[in-house]
Amino acid sequence: MKQVTHLKAELILVFVTILAGFGWIFSKEALAGLPPLFFMGVRFIIAGFVLFLAGQKYFRGLDWQDVKQASLVGMVMGIAMMFWVTGLDQGSNLGVGAFITSLGVVLVPVVARFMFGARPALSIWIALPIAVLGLGFLALNNGLDFEFAHVYFLGAALGSALQLNLLSRFSMRMHALVLTAIQLSVAGCLLLFLSLLTETLPHSISIEVAGWFLASTLIASSLRFLLQTYGMSLTPVSHAAVIMNLEPVWTAIFAVFWFSESMGVGQVIGCLLIFIAMIVSRWPQIRAIFKPKRSYSL
Repeated sequence: MKQVTHLKAELILVFVTILAGFGWIFSKEALAGLPPLFFMGVRFIIAGFVLFLAGQKYFRGLDWQDVKQASLVGMVMGIAMMFWVTGLDQGSNLGVGAFITSLGVVLVPVVARFMFGARPALSIWIALPIAVLGLGFLALNNGLDFEFAHVYFLGAALGSALQLNLLSRFSMRMHALVLTAIQLSVAGCLLLFLSLLTETLPHSISIEVAGWFLASTLIASSLRFLLQTYGMSLTPVSHAAVIMNLEPVWTAIFAVFWFSESMGVGQVIGCLLIFIAMIVSRWPQIRAIFKPKRSYSL
């Protein structure tokens, strides 16, 4: 029965990575008619409200200290998403952006080392130069073909690494759905505030853009996080961490079919190196998955 439950959870999480990949497509389409920060701000506020409606019973009896810590993480998430959506708005290749952003997985222990004095595993130090080499191939795609959007995506990766470190350091006693709703809402409010200060809002929005906005909000945010919370509750975190590495792969595939994107040889090598770095950084979790369990007999 436990194996069936784990299989169900892992299939749900694979579907979550597919939704995340589609989220890049939905967002890119919505940005054709919406300012980046405004788009993300309203999207996250609505997504957070939907999660609140879905899990109202879990919001009862919240500790104020936990709410403050979750709000701080939400602020960091908002800054990371500011970098991400700016890179998405200015970048020309979604697949490349997805792989750069996914470096956050590798950078989590590195940020922990500098901020909290934690000692990363050997697998991280092996993965890091591979990831840097991959970044080099992406930035110098068969020559000096550098996009400043790559810097924004790297900033998003650093921001997400900091966000995950704060989550692991804070001992917040709240349901994952509540934590996600608070993070999204706070990040959304920050992004919307920055938008009102720096962006000019459009006088009207086409039905097509509104449709992409709703898809990115309800499908790629609310539904995705609901399924992710449910799936991760049914399987070990180590399994979930490995599966979530599929997001940039789906994004690159969908971008090829949807936007007819193509990658140069250097970019393909760079993405492959970054994916290898992600796997190497997760090697302890991968080994734990395939390690045979001991059987004890009386």
